[in-house]
Parts: sequence; structure tokens; C-alpha cells
Amino acid sequence: MRLATFNLLHGRSLTDGLVDPARLAAAVTALDADVLALQEVDRDQSRSGNHDLTAIAAKALGATEHRFAAAVVGTPGEAFRPLRHDDDGHGEPCYGVGLVSRHRVTAWRITRLSPAPLRSPVYVPGPGGGLILLHDEPRVVLAAVLDTPHGSLTVAATHLSFVPGWNIRQLRQAVRALRTLPAPRILLGDLNLPTWAARLVSRWQPLGRRPTYPAGQPRVQLDHILADRQDLHRLPPVTAVQTPLATISDHRPLLVDLG
Repeated sequence: MRLATFNLLHGRSLTDGLVDPARLAAAVTALDADVLALQEVDRDQSRSGNHDLTAIAAKALGATEHRFAAAVVGTPGEAFRPLRHDDDGHGEPCYGVGLVSRHRVTAWRITRLSPAPLRSPVYVPGPGGGLILLHDEPRVVLAAVLDTPHGSLTVAATHLSFVPGWNIRQLRQAVRALRTLPAPRILLGDLNLPTWAARLVSRWQPLGRRPTYPAGQPRVQLDHILADRQDLHRLPPVTAVQTPLATISDHRPLLVDLG
């Protein structure tokens, strides 16, 4: 079983700045993942051709099970609002996370995480950049209970806040929410935390330790695949860890092979 997490940067290439659905599909096909968690995912956004990027990824993997969970309605960096309920935002541009599985899903669960209450300084490179104050966005945890050859398995995708301290609070919330679902449990996503912090805060086991950001010359691991220690022995052992360079995004995907 291959697990993967990938921050898509809404499918944009750093080479030409374009979002090409065929390029996105090819990048996902190359991962050949059985379970794929996606972050910075668009649906019905003009900047990404009004496509459903989660559906494109699912088709590329030949996966029948997939779901998109919006964190906000609107476009980050421009204008957005929190969702009023889980089915809010249909017919409007949305942004959030996705989860794709080749295994049958027996249950879905969405947990919403509130944004940091204050604007935080973020460094923006390039002309006119520098330190700017940004409003944080609401975040979301999308979990699925899978029926796999190794038995029932809970997997979840998330993208935590860039605000130091607040992402720690959100990771604790995510772990508490996932503990109500069947073990073994695996959390995949861009946690905006280094490995030591993600491990210390969650008390879950990192399944792969490799730098993932920035894509060209990765220096830090922001993207993680963590397993709850409860019933961890029921999972096959890790046999390979990869962070291949993709044709899209400013992150590298993290791939972990089990068994």
C-alpha cells in the first residue's frame, strides 16, 4: 500500500506559472498512490480553470473514492469567507483539501479548525514583497475509514495554519478528532511544522522523514505522514520513502510504501 501527501499549490507550475489539468494529472499518475491526501486544492476557481482538482487526481489514479472538503468559500489572498455548513459553497469558488483512495470508503468525517484570531507576519519574496500581515484562514480535517486488505484503516488529510503556535493547537485538535475513529489511524498533510514538532505535539509516529520544501532544494519537512501508536503493529512495515520532484507546486510530495 502506498500512501502519499502532496501540497498542490492549486496545480500551478513554478516554471511557467500556469495550471494545466493534463500536467496535474500526469504528476499525480506518477505517484501511483493508493491513498493520496491533497492540500491547497481548488474547486471552481478561475485561476485553475474552474476545475475540480480532486476529481482530476482521482481519475489519474483510477480511484473511485474521493472527496473535496472546502476550508473557505472564495479565493485565499483575495476575498473569502468561512463555510456556513459542510455543503456550503456549491457553485462558488472553493479552496481546501482533498482525499483520494483506491480502497472502499465506509465512512467520511469532516472536522473544522478555526483560524488564528490575529493577523500574522509572513515573508513574501520578490519585488514589493517583504514582511506583510496576513489574516489566517479556517482549516479542515477530512477523514475516511477505509476497507483495505489489511483491515479497517482511518486516514485523514489536512493543511494546518502557518501561524506558529496556532498550528500546534490545530494538530492537537486533529489528533483528538481522529481518536474517535477506528485504529490504525494515519494523518497526512502539510502541517506547517518541522518533523520534531509534529512528532512531539501529536505523539504519533512519523512514517517518513525527508525534507519536502522548497521543491527545488528541500531544506525542511513540512509535509508529513503520521501514524497513531495505538494498533500501529497492525500496519505493514515501511519499506520505502520517496520525495520525487514534481512538475507542479513549490512542495515535493511525500510517498511512503507499506509492506
